[in-house]
Amino acid sequence: MRIPAENNCTLMVKNLMHGAFAMLGLFLTIVLKVIFLPFAGFYSLYLYRRLYRCHTTLDGFAFDYGNVKREKDLSLEEFQHEYDGQRPVLISGLADNWRARHTWTPEQLLLNYGDTAFRISQRSSAKITMKLKDYVSYIQMQHDEDPLYIFDETFGEAEPGLPKDYSVPHLFCEDFFDVLDRDQRPPYRWLIIGPERSGASWHVDPALTSAWNTLLCGRKRWALYPPGRVPLGVMVHVNEEDGDVNIDTPSSLQWWLDYYPLLADEDKPIECTQLPGETIYVPSGWWHCVLNLETTVAVTQNFVSPKNFEFVCLDMAPGYRHKGVCRAGLLALDDDNIEDAKYNAFSETDKLSCSELTRKEKRVRICKPQEDMDCEYGTCGASKSHNRHHPEFSYDINFLARFLDKDRDHYNALWSSSNCIGQREMREWLWKLWLGKQGIRDLIWKGACLALNAGKWSECMGEICAFHELPLPRDDEKLPVGTGSNPVYLVADNVVKIYVEGGLEASLYALGTELEFYSLLYEFNSPLQKYIPAVLASGFMFFANGSYTVVPWDGKGVLDVISKSDLILGNCKGVDFPFGIWNKKQFEYRKAEMSSCESVSSGGCSKIWPYIVTKRCKGKIFAELRDTLSFEDVLNLASFLGELLRNLHILPFPPLRKSPFVDNHAGFLEDVANSISIPAEWEVYVKTLNMKKKDVSSRLTKWGDPIPSLLIERVYDYIPDDFAKMLDMFKDDNGLLKVRKPCCWIHSDIMDDNIHMDQCQVSCGSGDAELVDSNSLNGPSDSEVIKSWHLSHILDFSNLSIGDPISDLIPLHLDIFRGDPRLLKRFLENYKLPLVSSISQHEPLKKEKKFGRVSYLAMCYCILHEDNVLGAIFSLWKELREAKSWEEVEETVWGDLNEYTGFS
Repeated sequence: MRIPAENNCTLMVKNLMHGAFAMLGLFLTIVLKVIFLPFAGFYSLYLYRRLYRCHTTLDGFAFDYGNVKREKDLSLEEFQHEYDGQRPVLISGLADNWRARHTWTPEQLLLNYGDTAFRISQRSSAKITMKLKDYVSYIQMQHDEDPLYIFDETFGEAEPGLPKDYSVPHLFCEDFFDVLDRDQRPPYRWLIIGPERSGASWHVDPALTSAWNTLLCGRKRWALYPPGRVPLGVMVHVNEEDGDVNIDTPSSLQWWLDYYPLLADEDKPIECTQLPGETIYVPSGWWHCVLNLETTVAVTQNFVSPKNFEFVCLDMAPGYRHKGVCRAGLLALDDDNIEDAKYNAFSETDKLSCSELTRKEKRVRICKPQEDMDCEYGTCGASKSHNRHHPEFSYDINFLARFLDKDRDHYNALWSSSNCIGQREMREWLWKLWLGKQGIRDLIWKGACLALNAGKWSECMGEICAFHELPLPRDDEKLPVGTGSNPVYLVADNVVKIYVEGGLEASLYALGTELEFYSLLYEFNSPLQKYIPAVLASGFMFFANGSYTVVPWDGKGVLDVISKSDLILGNCKGVDFPFGIWNKKQFEYRKAEMSSCESVSSGGCSKIWPYIVTKRCKGKIFAELRDTLSFEDVLNLASFLGELLRNLHILPFPPLRKSPFVDNHAGFLEDVANSISIPAEWEVYVKTLNMKKKDVSSRLTKWGDPIPSLLIERVYDYIPDDFAKMLDMFKDDNGLLKVRKPCCWIHSDIMDDNIHMDQCQVSCGSGDAELVDSNSLNGPSDSEVIKSWHLSHILDFSNLSIGDPISDLIPLHLDIFRGDPRLLKRFLENYKLPLVSSISQHEPLKKEKKFGRVSYLAMCYCILHEDNVLGAIFSLWKELREAKSWEEVEETVWGDLNEYTGFS
């Protein structure tokens, strides 16, 4: 290997022996000339190529055969007719009037934003930032094989002046994501700064969006392939469980140097060299790779337009096969299934996850390992058909939609981490488009059918409305509303909810328990009654023999269609509500007992759906009002919630006369089994918590950022080894151990979309403020009447459970109050129930001090919560991402609870 002296000074040591062994001298000579280090029989083309990529220059690497057309002064009509959704194009003149055209140079940006930190793109998933002045120093001296480059989607937030230096070209102004609030819409614009030899490797833009990229400084070489044409050397991974897409690809420079020369002329990509001031348009689904020929500065944006909207919706539909076909064409299918898939992708015999496949990923690899090895040593020739591109493949929405799962269930499917938008945000996006873009509702409906299977739910809605003689949904009411986990429709003065979350069994227990709860409200004449929407109807709908059938059900008894299924039913004998709370608790335990790779069986009854019809509330949900309410209104809301939760937590629940388990007590409970008297409701609660904690570390690891990895490592040191130790136990007069703290009903989901508020008028005059009739035309003459919002209803009791009342504080404090201690304090002042037991004449059981802290209990419930509430905590308190212990998080978030004792 030849090593240049200017980069590696070799130190030669001469050992000279003078006389006896004791006389040894070492003389150091620095050799400043080029030398050769001979290693007989050793040679590595692999290492040489890596060294070459570190030091090569690209001055003469520009390439342009004109197969990407250049346009100037392109009108919107010409663009839509010739290029939109069809092929790439280079357009000049779009940035001529931008301020960025003259100020976005490395020198000017360094002068104006040198101390600003920008995000750096790198191979790993870790997000790092670097000050611009440090990055400019880096690019001036680096010789990295794959140089770092700035690729920052938050540059507009870091420096609000930068987005003002340019404007979206008129050809790309329409972006359907514009209807979302800033905190909801996915990343869509990036500042890109990179040195020579850097660049984006082969990829397809997220969610099959289209993109425009305007170059302001330097030159870029582009290579592009049409949809379904995977480049040589690239491997596409599609996870069969959630459809997550990952791409293994060489760096852009490595691909051009090592793979490009192997391609036959007919297999080479479309290429061009982008010059300063030019904008390139990349249509949906196109593969592209970019190489910076010198230091470049650019801005790019992704967008959703009428041309690519259906593709974006398709890409966010549940499943994996369609995602693979969109990117890799028919290569994503097994060879034996290609012919079947072309004609009937819904055929039951045409399943990609064949029984003989045991792996969880379907990999599409174009260059096999042996080919890589041969190419390394220069013995591999160019493949005449490296892509095996099938002429039958078409990037047409009707063709691609064939590869969707016909039984797809958006509400229960795992959501792919590679999707650019969250599951709930996607539903809200479609709803906002439906209301805001009425002129293209046909297009939006097609997208909703692809992503949500909206046509199926609409058909179900029609059957329910017809059976109960309700008005049929109007056009405005065709799509489900809200961001909840079940389809909910507003129809005239009614709300129709179809239960699908968790599958049939979970849905049965959700509705059954809800109906049991409502019966108890009336039985005990609870004040909660007037704050819960009236139930108008409930029942089941099932699909059989090509038609839907609706059967009413009030929660009592077991219908034939259910008894004939394969569901594991609880004890239904002598029980008014067979799918009530105690059988639901047993179901929750069984669900927690199963490993994370399994799911609770729905008994093969995926075509049975419970439903409920309630009276529609007037007003708006808190989520819509949050940013417009006065702080006084929110304080009043906190007060009212304290009263309502007090009434919920003191409502009696159905008795459970014996343990729901036949197995022995475990852990701490077993230690005191001979003398303990634990209510059965606590036993099921504790056993479920103990089951949930078994895989808590893997669950937190899967959620990942922003949960600190250090805390994930220490989670088992923090939570109790047995949650029975959290019970507040004491010895009664007979020396028996009992639990002082009672269980109670818990709502489990008091969040901003489940709080309904109505507007009233408040009279503010000489006396105390008082509510007056909001319909009154004339207020009191001696007072000023102002409008205010007050809580009118609590919605969605489908997640009802029985357990520790502290559990209800988690969504309340994190979502409604957003961690504001003033609101939590006001809530507790009106709640007035103790969260831990008060002092008793009985001797308490000896236990660790931490179990007496309410904050500790709340933090443990957060860690074990089935939803990612820890993500909410570390988003609200960003400083806690540097926390070294769970105790630090506990004190910051829940410490105020330790000062509360209750008033009754």
